[in-house]
Amino acid sequence: MKKLPSLMVGLAIVVVILFSLIISSNALGSGATISINDASATVCGIVAEEPIKRIECYRRGDVIAVPPNISFLSISGGRDYFCGLRSGNYSLLCWNTVSANDNFQSKRLYSNDTVLLENLALGDNQICATTVGPGNVICWRTDDNSLPSRSYQFASITSGSGFSCGILRNSSQVKCWGWGSRSSNATRIENEFSNMTMATLVAGDSHVCGLNQTGFLVCKGSNGSGQLNIPQGESLEYTGLALGAEHTCAIRKSNGTVICWGGGGQFSPDVIEGVAFELIVSGSNFICGLITSNFSVMCWGPGWPNSSSSVLPLPPILPGPCVQSCECETYGFSQKFCSGSGSICKPCWPQISVPVPPASVPPPSLSPSPPSSTSRGLRRGLLAFAIVGSVGVFAGICSIIYCLWTGVCFGKKKIHNSVQPTITRAASSNNGTNSNNSPPSRSSTIRRQGSRIMRRQRSGPSSTKHPDRAEEFTLAELVTVTNNFSMENKIGAGSYGVVYRGKLADGREVAIKRGETGSKLKKFQEKESAFESELAFLSRLHHKHLVRLVGFCEEKDERLLVYEYMKHGALYDHLHGKHNVEKSSGVLNSWPMRIKIALDASRGIDYLHSYAVPPIIHRDIKSSNILIDATWTARVSDFGLSLMGPESEHDYRPTKAVGTVGYIDPEYYGLNVLTAKSDVYGLGIVLLELLTGKRAIYKDDENGGSPVSVVDFAVPAILRGEMVRVLDPRVGPPASNEAEAVELVAYTAVRCVNFEGKERPTMADIVSNLERALDSIDVSHGSISSGNISIVSE
Repeated sequence: MKKLPSLMVGLAIVVVILFSLIISSNALGSGATISINDASATVCGIVAEEPIKRIECYRRGDVIAVPPNISFLSISGGRDYFCGLRSGNYSLLCWNTVSANDNFQSKRLYSNDTVLLENLALGDNQICATTVGPGNVICWRTDDNSLPSRSYQFASITSGSGFSCGILRNSSQVKCWGWGSRSSNATRIENEFSNMTMATLVAGDSHVCGLNQTGFLVCKGSNGSGQLNIPQGESLEYTGLALGAEHTCAIRKSNGTVICWGGGGQFSPDVIEGVAFELIVSGSNFICGLITSNFSVMCWGPGWPNSSSSVLPLPPILPGPCVQSCECETYGFSQKFCSGSGSICKPCWPQISVPVPPASVPPPSLSPSPPSSTSRGLRRGLLAFAIVGSVGVFAGICSIIYCLWTGVCFGKKKIHNSVQPTITRAASSNNGTNSNNSPPSRSSTIRRQGSRIMRRQRSGPSSTKHPDRAEEFTLAELVTVTNNFSMENKIGAGSYGVVYRGKLADGREVAIKRGETGSKLKKFQEKESAFESELAFLSRLHHKHLVRLVGFCEEKDERLLVYEYMKHGALYDHLHGKHNVEKSSGVLNSWPMRIKIALDASRGIDYLHSYAVPPIIHRDIKSSNILIDATWTARVSDFGLSLMGPESEHDYRPTKAVGTVGYIDPEYYGLNVLTAKSDVYGLGIVLLELLTGKRAIYKDDENGGSPVSVVDFAVPAILRGEMVRVLDPRVGPPASNEAEAVELVAYTAVRCVNFEGKERPTMADIVSNLERALDSIDVSHGSISSGNISIVSE
């Protein structure tokens, strides 16, 4: 039975790969369901509401049904031609649009049953795609010597005039290549993106834009007409993009309307004001979009020929390809638009607390294929269906075996969440008698975890003794000590709810975290999950560098947790709060103190990874979750997202990525694979915050500017040996006896934020480095003086 979980994980990964979905960039030279050709002002789309997902085009007042009458996944336009990737991903067809013959004649560019294609991207002349699986680039009508090496694996690509760019799978960084005179432009754009990590990418004639992994829009390349002058916006304010020769357009996520900049202001006429769009694409000097209200195509811009109406007489067009399964939301009309042969997926836009990685194109066997009875695409579809069906049957059998093995089916055990410790509670009673047959609530009295291994706990070298059971408070008591949860008593908020300060009847000062109240089931379930997680973990974790749980309250829909009060608040506020603007204004504005805070937090995390049984992965390490008590000792807090970790560094576990933008491990974000090294990455960001005084994500200008990651700001300078240029000016350059310590912290931080988890140090290594750094500073043994206080480091 021990092999069962790993086998099921492997099968789950197969299912995820089989059911992955397309997310295409919509712009000049990128695959979508609409394409534009500049030279002939031809606009084409994949028709909705028909069994065959055929192509229909509008050119010079005529609507043309494009042969052959077969299904396509995506299309993309160049200067005087467009291409379509056939459903099944095994065939690529192209059409010339400047011919006098209105009946377009197709030319088969590619056909291969074994090497499948995705990510179709056309430029003015070049045609590029990537291979399904390996992610290698294949291009036509170009110099093959200019293509990126087969060692590069791409998550997505896009093409402009004479160049293409893509996002690398392993690092999420940008790689560009070009031909002839455009190769230098490709190199410049790649260099301007530098080490920035991107989620989407779209090319125009000579510039490239995209959303970085924090949801902010970034543009690089030529800026002759202001096409890089992005209007100020928040994270995820803009979604779909369309780039031309000298303009950039984006869809506002809030209402679907389009905003354009550059191009002399000629791309935002009154005709589109207030119109919501599902997607937009662009030629060099005009734009077309798919209207949300009726899925018709509207075109505008200075290069669009005069006509009686800017709305084209095309039938309704698909807003996305028809696939067999969606990771996120689907359009409600999917079945109608796909004629019962699939669903149309909405983009998986990342959330601040739960980022979602871009999905990949579905394999051909699950894509709708032409209704020919013995086509190879259909055979592949049936084969994949059989495979997935077999996986489902096997998983069901495994579930039954597990159910019988654990006794869950017969009520012998109560399973809450396979990744959290079990919490049980005795049946509630009235006057000493058990209440009627109502079942006990999921997290009733705290009994230690049911399994023997959960009750075992090795104490770390810095552990202290505390009672195993948390106190249970009444809601009335907590209402009293917080003055009815008044705003005056509010001191912050966490992943679970709002935090209030209070003073218990015995004089103890506490911080009381109250889960958000609300009647919606989803909010209640999320509150229950976070409540149980913190209660379960903190009731068995006792360490001087972890915030201690005092007790809890569970009445009706109310879930409250009571902690010891941390007098000096969060590290984030000391580094980034408005009160800390002068060098002399904060105790933390000394290098020994900052290194000590880093060491304290590292010891707390190391306890979770190395001494808790089972080990625990925090999943939300950030400066706002590192609190400082009255003695200026740092403690790790907020275990609402924590999970039991793998037993070893090599025991990876797939899980949906959660965390905070700027701190989340890019490997975890991209692959949904969680290890203890995910916490190491978050701590690395905190170390960089301590060194630079910068937020994890900050604007590079006081009046706005582009968002910048502290990794992109600090790491290159540290590696160049120019560390002093990035150090926090409020602390000042390190003294001669501090320089070696600060340098060691800096290089430790650089290792922590490596893209690959295997390249990062363990928490034990980090603790060792920080201890060496602190010991190297010439101060009295074991203490750090700061003004009138003396702080013992350990």
